[in-house]
Amino acid sequence: MLHLEFYDSDQEIERRTGADIAWVFDLEGEEGFRVREENVIQDLTELQGIVLATGGGSVLSKETRNRLSARGIVVYLETPIEKQVARTQRDKRRPLLQTEEAPREVLERLAAERNPLYAEIADFTVRTDEQSARAVASQIIDQLGF
Repeated sequence: MLHLEFYDSDQEIERRTGADIAWVFDLEGEEGFRVREENVIQDLTELQGIVLATGGGSVLSKETRNRLSARGIVVYLETPIEKQVARTQRDKRRPLLQTEEAPREVLERLAAERNPLYAEIADFTVRTDEQSARAVASQIIDQLGF
C-alpha cells in the first residue's frame, strides 16, 4: 500500500541459510538463531525506504531494539493472547511453541517478557484484534500521515 519494498526478517534468515527457521532452531538453538536474527536486522535496517517485519523475539536484543528505534518508525502490532493462540494453533513453523507446555502458557510467558520491550521502542501501537490485515495497514498509514 505504501509502494515500498517489503522485507520479513525470518524470511531473510531462511533465504540466507537455505533452511527454514525450525531447522535453524534445531541445529543452533534459540541463541544461534538470535545471532542470525540480529545480523539480518542490522543489514536490513541499513536500507532506506522499506517496510520491515521482524520476528516476535527480535526485541529481546538490546542492539536490535536500538537499531529499530534509531533507523525507522516502529509500529507495535498488539494482538491479544486469544488471537495469537488461534493464529498459531496449527503452525508447526514456530519452534518456541513446539514444546510440552500449553501454547497459551508459552504465549503468555513470551508476552510478559516481550510486551514491555515493544512498548519501549514503539513509535505507536496498533491493536489488531478482529481487524483484517488491510484494515490494520490502513490504520498504520493513517497514523504515519501518508
